[in-house]
Amino acid sequence: MYIGEKVRLREYRKEDVPQALAYVNDPEVKRLLNPGIPYPLTLSDEEKWVAEQSASSQTYSFAIETLADGKYIGGCGVNSIDWKNSAVEVGIFIGDKSFWNQGYGTDAMRVLLRFIFEQMNINKVKLNVFSFNQRALRMYQKCGFKEEGRLRQELFRDGEYHDIILMGLLREEYQNT
Repeated sequence: MYIGEKVRLREYRKEDVPQALAYVNDPEVKRLLNPGIPYPLTLSDEEKWVAEQSASSQTYSFAIETLADGKYIGGCGVNSIDWKNSAVEVGIFIGDKSFWNQGYGTDAMRVLLRFIFEQMNINKVKLNVFSFNQRALRMYQKCGFKEEGRLRQELFRDGEYHDIILMGLLREEYQNT
């Protein structure tokens, strides 16, 4: 369990599955997360995903809960690890929209970065973000991420093409923030 100012990162639990499913099937949340066709997941899909996370040694997935009342509000984690090059790819979402724009995502990302740099001994953290997700872009920049590239018109969403922005944060940059 890893603790920030507003959130705690903990393991996923079986009781999180119904709420996690509701979050990832929310059209507004799904629009910001999934580059594929935004098709709804089933309860079986989500149960399988949670089971795979706890058994995997190549990913580290955390449920995000509020410190104040222990409410499960989203998730974050290390989605892939390149041990040879000391780099990981991360992802995060706040599924409970009543916690958007209040610093919960920023705090969760800062706790996740502390885990990655101080526990995993990683040199680089990278992620992808959709160009229309301005809230996420601001949060990543607050956490020290820099834009490293742009995949132009890579994503088709809501009848239009959008860029996918590649961002990265190096250990030395993290240590200087």
